[in-house]
Amino acid sequence: MIRGAVPTHIRPTAPLAERALLPADPGLALALAQALLEAPRMFNHSLGLWGYTGRAADGAPLTIQSTGVGGPSAAIVLEELISLGLLRAIRLGTCVGLAALHGADGELDTALGLGDLLVADTALAGDGTSRALGASGALGADPDLSAALCAASPTTRSGCVASGDLFYEPSPAEAAARALEAGAVAGDLESAALFAVGARRIVPVACLLVVSDVVFAGERRRIDDDGLESACERAGRVGAAALGAGDPDEAGGLGAVGEAGEAAGAGEAAGAGEVAGAGEAGEAGKPGSVPGRAGRGA
Repeated sequence: MIRGAVPTHIRPTAPLAERALLPADPGLALALAQALLEAPRMFNHSLGLWGYTGRAADGAPLTIQSTGVGGPSAAIVLEELISLGLLRAIRLGTCVGLAALHGADGELDTALGLGDLLVADTALAGDGTSRALGASGALGADPDLSAALCAASPTTRSGCVASGDLFYEPSPAEAAARALEAGAVAGDLESAALFAVGARRIVPVACLLVVSDVVFAGERRRIDDDGLESACERAGRVGAAALGAGDPDEAGGLGAVGEAGEAAGAGEAAGAGEVAGAGEAGEAGKPGSVPGRAGRGA
Protein backbone atom coordinates (compact mmCIF):
# COMPACT_ATOMS: atom_id res chain seq x y z
CA MET A 1 0.00 0.00 0.00
CA ILE A 2 0.99 3.61 -0.51
CA ARG A 3 1.29 5.80 2.58
CA GLY A 4 -1.84 7.87 2.90
CA ALA A 5 -4.01 5.37 1.01
CA VAL A 6 -7.40 4.59 2.52
CA PRO A 7 -7.17 1.14 4.18
CA THR A 8 -9.67 -1.58 3.38
CA HIS A 9 -9.76 -3.48 6.67
CA ILE A 10 -8.68 -1.07 9.43
CA ARG A 11 -11.25 1.69 9.96
CA PRO A 12 -9.81 4.22 12.43
CA THR A 13 -12.14 5.77 14.99
CA ALA A 14 -9.30 7.54 16.85
CA PRO A 15 -5.81 8.80 15.95
CA LEU A 16 -3.00 6.33 15.26
CA ALA A 17 0.23 6.75 17.21
CA GLU A 18 3.58 6.55 15.42
CA ARG A 19 4.46 3.49 17.55
CA ALA A 20 2.40 0.38 18.24
CA LEU A 21 2.26 -2.90 20.10
CA LEU A 22 0.75 -5.65 17.95
CA PRO A 23 -0.78 -8.58 19.86
CA ALA A 24 -2.66 -11.17 17.85
CA ASP A 25 -5.56 -11.45 20.29
CA PRO A 26 -8.18 -8.66 20.48
CA GLY A 27 -8.79 -9.54 24.13
CA LEU A 28 -5.14 -9.00 24.94
CA ALA A 29 -5.20 -5.69 23.07
CA LEU A 30 -8.06 -4.55 25.29
CA ALA A 31 -6.40 -5.77 28.48
CA LEU A 32 -3.10 -4.08 27.65
CA ALA A 33 -4.86 -0.86 26.71
CA GLN A 34 -6.53 -0.81 30.11
CA ALA A 35 -3.23 -1.61 31.87
CA LEU A 36 -0.80 0.58 29.92
CA LEU A 37 -2.74 3.56 28.55
CA GLU A 38 -4.33 6.60 30.12
CA ALA A 39 -7.73 7.49 28.62
CA PRO A 40 -7.53 4.84 25.87
CA ARG A 41 -9.88 5.26 22.91
CA MET A 42 -10.96 2.57 20.51
CA PHE A 43 -8.87 2.98 17.35
CA ASN A 44 -10.42 0.15 15.36
CA HIS A 45 -13.18 -2.42 15.77
CA SER A 46 -13.58 -3.42 12.12
CA LEU A 47 -13.53 -7.20 11.58
CA GLY A 48 -13.23 -7.71 15.33
CA LEU A 49 -9.60 -6.57 15.23
CA TRP A 50 -9.82 -4.34 18.27
CA GLY A 51 -7.26 -1.58 18.61
CA TYR A 52 -6.79 1.29 21.05
CA THR A 53 -4.81 4.53 21.25
CA GLY A 54 -4.07 6.39 24.44
CA ARG A 55 -1.41 8.24 26.35
CA ALA A 56 1.43 6.02 27.58
CA ALA A 57 3.49 6.52 30.73
CA ASP A 58 5.92 8.82 28.90
CA GLY A 59 3.05 11.16 27.98
CA ALA A 60 3.14 10.35 24.26
CA PRO A 61 0.53 8.37 22.27
CA LEU A 62 0.79 4.59 21.93
CA THR A 63 -1.46 2.37 19.82
CA ILE A 64 -2.19 -1.24 20.76
CA GLN A 65 -3.71 -3.00 17.74
CA SER A 66 -4.63 -6.67 17.40
CA THR A 67 -3.58 -8.42 14.20
CA GLY A 68 -5.60 -11.61 14.33
CA VAL A 69 -4.02 -15.05 14.08
CA GLY A 70 -1.72 -16.03 11.22
CA GLY A 71 0.57 -14.36 8.74
CA PRO A 72 -2.03 -13.17 6.21
CA SER A 73 -4.07 -11.25 8.79
CA ALA A 74 -0.98 -9.86 10.53
CA ALA A 75 0.52 -8.67 7.24
CA ILE A 76 -2.71 -6.90 6.26
CA VAL A 77 -2.92 -5.07 9.58
CA LEU A 78 0.72 -3.94 9.53
CA GLU A 79 0.49 -2.82 5.88
CA GLU A 80 -2.57 -0.72 6.61
CA LEU A 81 -1.13 0.76 9.81
CA ILE A 82 1.98 1.80 7.88
CA SER A 83 -0.20 3.41 5.22
CA LEU A 84 -1.83 5.40 8.03
CA GLY A 85 1.52 6.61 9.36
CA LEU A 86 2.91 3.96 11.72
CA LEU A 87 6.69 4.31 12.11
CA ARG A 88 7.68 1.38 14.37
CA ALA A 89 6.04 -1.68 15.88
CA ILE A 90 6.61 -4.57 18.25
CA ARG A 91 4.72 -7.82 17.88
CA LEU A 92 3.54 -9.31 21.18
CA GLY A 93 2.50 -12.91 20.85
CA THR A 94 2.92 -16.48 21.92
CA CYS A 95 5.15 -19.25 20.68
CA VAL A 96 5.81 -22.95 21.07
CA GLY A 97 9.13 -23.68 22.77
CA LEU A 98 10.97 -26.41 20.92
CA ALA A 99 12.32 -28.91 23.45
CA ALA A 100 14.79 -31.70 22.87
CA LEU A 101 15.44 -34.91 24.78
CA HIS A 102 18.83 -35.99 26.01
CA GLY A 103 20.18 -38.66 28.31
CA ALA A 104 18.93 -42.13 29.10
CA ASP A 105 16.44 -40.79 31.60
CA GLY A 106 14.75 -38.62 28.98
CA GLU A 107 15.50 -35.39 30.86
CA LEU A 108 13.99 -32.31 29.26
CA ASP A 109 16.70 -30.09 27.81
CA THR A 110 15.39 -26.68 26.83
CA ALA A 111 16.31 -23.11 27.66
CA LEU A 112 12.68 -22.02 27.28
CA GLY A 113 10.02 -22.91 29.82
CA LEU A 114 6.32 -22.16 29.94
CA GLY A 115 5.76 -18.46 30.65
CA ASP A 116 9.27 -17.42 29.60
CA LEU A 117 9.76 -14.47 27.26
CA LEU A 118 11.71 -14.65 24.01
CA VAL A 119 13.00 -11.77 21.91
CA ALA A 120 12.71 -13.20 18.40
CA ASP A 121 15.65 -11.55 16.64
CA THR A 122 15.25 -13.68 13.52
CA ALA A 123 12.41 -15.68 11.98
CA LEU A 124 12.61 -18.56 9.54
CA ALA A 125 10.29 -17.98 6.59
CA GLY A 126 8.36 -21.23 6.59
CA ASP A 127 4.96 -19.57 6.16
CA GLY A 128 3.20 -18.75 2.94
CA THR A 129 2.83 -15.02 3.61
CA SER A 130 6.50 -14.16 4.06
CA ARG A 131 7.41 -16.34 1.09
CA ALA A 132 4.78 -14.61 -1.04
CA LEU A 133 6.54 -11.37 -0.14
CA GLY A 134 9.81 -12.78 -1.51
CA ALA A 135 11.38 -14.00 1.73
CA SER A 136 13.41 -17.15 2.10
CA GLY A 137 15.65 -18.42 4.86
CA ALA A 138 15.90 -16.18 7.91
CA LEU A 139 14.44 -12.70 8.28
CA GLY A 140 15.90 -10.30 10.82
CA ALA A 141 14.01 -8.15 13.30
CA ASP A 142 15.01 -4.50 13.61
CA PRO A 143 18.26 -4.60 15.63
CA ASP A 144 17.65 -1.36 17.53
CA LEU A 145 14.15 -2.32 18.66
CA SER A 146 15.39 -5.82 19.55
CA ALA A 147 18.18 -4.29 21.62
CA ALA A 148 15.64 -2.07 23.36
CA LEU A 149 13.58 -5.16 24.26
CA CYS A 150 16.66 -6.86 25.68
CA ALA A 151 17.55 -3.73 27.65
CA ALA A 152 14.02 -3.56 29.08
CA SER A 153 14.26 -7.20 30.19
CA PRO A 154 17.94 -8.15 30.55
CA THR A 155 17.27 -11.76 31.58
CA THR A 156 15.11 -12.49 28.54
CA ARG A 157 16.67 -14.76 25.96
CA SER A 158 17.01 -13.86 22.27
CA GLY A 159 16.74 -16.42 19.53
CA CYS A 160 15.33 -17.56 16.23
CA VAL A 161 11.67 -18.47 15.77
CA ALA A 162 10.40 -20.71 12.98
CA SER A 163 7.24 -19.23 11.48
CA GLY A 164 4.74 -21.51 9.81
CA ASP A 165 1.10 -21.80 8.85
CA LEU A 166 -0.08 -24.62 11.13
CA PHE A 167 -0.79 -24.36 14.85
CA TYR A 168 -1.94 -27.97 14.99
CA GLU A 169 0.92 -29.75 13.24
CA PRO A 170 0.04 -33.31 12.15
CA SER A 171 3.46 -34.46 13.37
CA PRO A 172 4.58 -31.97 16.05
CA ALA A 173 7.72 -33.90 16.99
CA GLU A 174 8.93 -33.98 13.38
CA ALA A 175 8.13 -30.30 12.87
CA ALA A 176 9.99 -29.41 16.07
CA ALA A 177 13.00 -31.47 15.00
CA ARG A 178 13.15 -29.72 11.62
CA ALA A 179 12.95 -26.29 13.22
CA LEU A 180 15.60 -27.14 15.82
CA GLU A 181 17.91 -28.40 13.10
CA ALA A 182 17.43 -25.10 11.24
CA GLY A 183 18.49 -23.18 14.36
CA ALA A 184 15.12 -22.17 15.80
CA VAL A 185 14.33 -22.30 19.51
CA ALA A 186 10.59 -21.70 19.11
CA GLY A 187 7.80 -21.71 16.57
CA ASP A 188 5.00 -19.25 15.79
CA LEU A 189 2.69 -18.10 13.00
CA GLU A 190 3.18 -14.36 12.44
CA SER A 191 6.73 -13.14 13.08
CA ALA A 192 8.25 -13.85 9.66
CA ALA A 193 5.29 -12.21 7.90
CA LEU A 194 5.61 -9.05 10.01
CA PHE A 195 9.39 -8.91 9.54
CA ALA A 196 8.86 -9.28 5.77
CA VAL A 197 6.35 -6.43 5.66
CA GLY A 198 8.58 -4.26 7.82
CA ALA A 199 11.59 -4.87 5.57
CA ARG A 200 9.55 -4.21 2.45
CA ARG A 201 8.12 -0.98 3.82
CA ILE A 202 11.35 0.08 5.63
CA VAL A 203 9.60 0.24 9.01
CA PRO A 204 11.33 -1.14 12.14
CA VAL A 205 9.58 -4.23 13.50
CA ALA A 206 10.62 -6.36 16.46
CA CYS A 207 9.03 -9.26 18.30
CA LEU A 208 8.57 -10.35 21.91
CA LEU A 209 6.97 -13.74 22.50
CA VAL A 210 5.55 -15.60 25.49
CA VAL A 211 6.23 -19.34 25.56
CA SER A 212 2.68 -20.65 25.86
CA ASP A 213 3.40 -24.24 24.79
CA VAL A 214 6.34 -26.62 24.63
CA VAL A 215 6.72 -29.73 22.51
CA PHE A 216 8.13 -32.56 24.58
CA ALA A 217 8.45 -36.21 23.51
CA GLY A 218 6.06 -35.57 20.65
CA GLU A 219 3.42 -34.02 22.90
CA ARG A 220 2.41 -30.41 23.36
CA ARG A 221 2.23 -29.01 26.89
CA ARG A 222 0.39 -25.72 27.47
CA ILE A 223 0.62 -23.05 30.12
CA ASP A 224 -2.33 -22.54 32.47
CA ASP A 225 -4.58 -19.50 32.12
CA ASP A 226 -3.20 -17.58 35.11
CA GLY A 227 0.37 -18.15 33.99
CA LEU A 228 -0.44 -16.95 30.48
CA GLU A 229 -2.15 -13.82 31.77
CA SER A 230 0.81 -12.96 33.99
CA ALA A 231 3.33 -13.54 31.19
CA CYS A 232 1.30 -11.48 28.71
CA GLU A 233 1.19 -8.59 31.17
CA ARG A 234 4.95 -8.80 31.62
CA ALA A 235 5.46 -8.88 27.84
CA GLY A 236 3.21 -5.87 27.37
CA ARG A 237 5.14 -3.80 29.88
CA VAL A 238 8.50 -4.82 28.39
CA GLY A 239 7.25 -4.01 24.88
CA ALA A 240 5.96 -0.62 25.95
CA ALA A 241 9.27 0.14 27.67
CA ALA A 242 11.19 -0.79 24.52
CA LEU A 243 9.10 1.76 22.62
CA GLY A 244 9.93 4.32 25.30
CA ALA A 245 6.38 4.18 26.60
CA GLY A 246 6.65 2.80 30.12
CA ASP A 247 8.41 1.02 32.94
CA PRO A 248 8.77 -2.78 32.52
CA ASP A 249 8.70 -3.24 36.31
CA GLU A 250 5.63 -1.15 37.04
CA ALA A 251 3.12 -3.00 39.17
CA GLY A 252 -0.36 -3.66 37.89
CA GLY A 253 -2.56 -6.33 36.43
CA LEU A 254 -4.48 -7.04 33.29
CA GLY A 255 -7.64 -7.74 35.22
CA ALA A 256 -10.32 -10.19 34.22
CA VAL A 257 -10.28 -9.88 30.46
CA GLY A 258 -13.39 -11.96 29.96
CA GLU A 259 -15.42 -9.57 32.13
CA ALA A 260 -13.99 -6.30 30.89
CA GLY A 261 -14.15 -7.51 27.32
CA GLU A 262 -17.90 -7.20 27.09
CA ALA A 263 -17.46 -3.46 27.34
CA ALA A 264 -15.36 -3.07 24.24
CA GLY A 265 -17.19 -4.81 21.46
CA ALA A 266 -18.54 -3.21 18.30
CA GLY A 267 -21.60 -0.99 18.32
CA GLU A 268 -22.20 2.11 20.41
CA ALA A 269 -19.15 1.68 22.61
CA ALA A 270 -16.91 1.68 19.57
CA GLY A 271 -18.64 4.72 18.18
CA ALA A 272 -17.95 6.56 21.38
CA GLY A 273 -14.30 5.73 20.87
CA GLU A 274 -13.63 4.92 24.52
CA VAL A 275 -12.67 1.77 26.34
CA ALA A 276 -15.51 1.10 28.72
CA GLY A 277 -14.87 -0.62 32.01
CA ALA A 278 -16.92 -3.37 33.52
CA GLY A 279 -20.31 -2.61 34.99
CA GLU A 280 -22.88 -0.24 33.57
CA ALA A 281 -20.66 1.12 30.80
CA GLY A 282 -20.29 -2.40 29.53
CA GLU A 283 -23.91 -2.60 28.47
CA ALA A 284 -23.26 -0.26 25.55
CA GLY A 285 -20.77 -2.61 23.97
CA LYS A 286 -22.45 -5.96 24.40
CA PRO A 287 -22.71 -6.79 20.69
CA GLY A 288 -19.08 -7.96 20.92
CA SER A 289 -17.23 -9.95 23.53
CA VAL A 290 -13.62 -10.86 24.18
CA PRO A 291 -12.54 -14.50 24.15
CA GLY A 292 -11.65 -15.83 27.58
CA ARG A 293 -8.08 -15.87 28.80
CA ALA A 294 -7.47 -19.39 27.59
CA GLY A 295 -8.10 -18.22 24.04
CA ARG A 296 -4.99 -16.08 23.91
CA GLY A 297 -2.47 -17.32 21.45
CA ALA A 298 -0.33 -16.81 18.39
